[in-house]
Amino acid sequence: MTPDSLQQLLAAIASGHTSSQEGFEQLKHLSFQAIDDFAKVDHQRQLRTGFPEVVWGPGKTPEQIEQIVQALAVHNPVVMVTRVEPAVADILGERIPLLHYYAQAKICALLQTPLQVKHPGTIGILSAGTADLPVAEEAATTASLCGFKVEKIWDVGVAGLHRLLSHRALIQSMDVLIVVAGMEGALPSVVAGLVDCPVIGVPTSVGYGTSFGGVAPLLTMLNSCAVGVAVVNIDNGFGAAMLAGQILRTGDRLKSALPHGGQGR
Repeated sequence: MTPDSLQQLLAAIASGHTSSQEGFEQLKHLSFQAIDDFAKVDHQRQLRTGFPEVVWGPGKTPEQIEQIVQALAVHNPVVMVTRVEPAVADILGERIPLLHYYAQAKICALLQTPLQVKHPGTIGILSAGTADLPVAEEAATTASLCGFKVEKIWDVGVAGLHRLLSHRALIQSMDVLIVVAGMEGALPSVVAGLVDCPVIGVPTSVGYGTSFGGVAPLLTMLNSCAVGVAVVNIDNGFGAAMLAGQILRTGDRLKSALPHGGQGR
């Protein structure tokens, strides 16, 4: 949008030819901040999508990450950086006050206000095995930092179904489930046959040679005979958490649109 078109839009709002809501819809797609010649920080993403921009750590220098985080922090009380190796986290921790490193999830987060639950509903996160925990923790940490309540249920893979069934009541009380599994990736199908909520499968690269770095569990999950199973990419705990968050936010918005906020008949 050029300065002239911006002035025309504001004049149209002032005169009543364009509603304030229509003006908001156009303006929310505008602002970004250029940082040197390597980044354009999107400050309006939360207005458009419900969640602020998150920084992908790999491929960036600590100096670049620091500058991006500082720019995002002006407008966001929580700033996340994913896939941060420990050595990079050490450098960032020395440069950015209040930065916290979640080592197993490999997420750095700048928390300028106390972390709290802001959205209704609970995201349950299951891991098939202990080796799947880095991906599961990425999902759990992401969801928590985005303001969702999280329940963790670890090491309940299909090799010992009694472990899963011992948590059956808790699993069935969740509003969305993220199920993280490597090897053959059967756990999401089993879980989806027990619950009435959406299930998001996350294949991991854990497994023997014929798992092909996570391709085998990915295909198993995509071919699930259980209904209500969505699948994200291999090792993508972050993407699973964001999808779960969007499901809960959409459900809450639809409920709020019903008469009496969806309460009673």
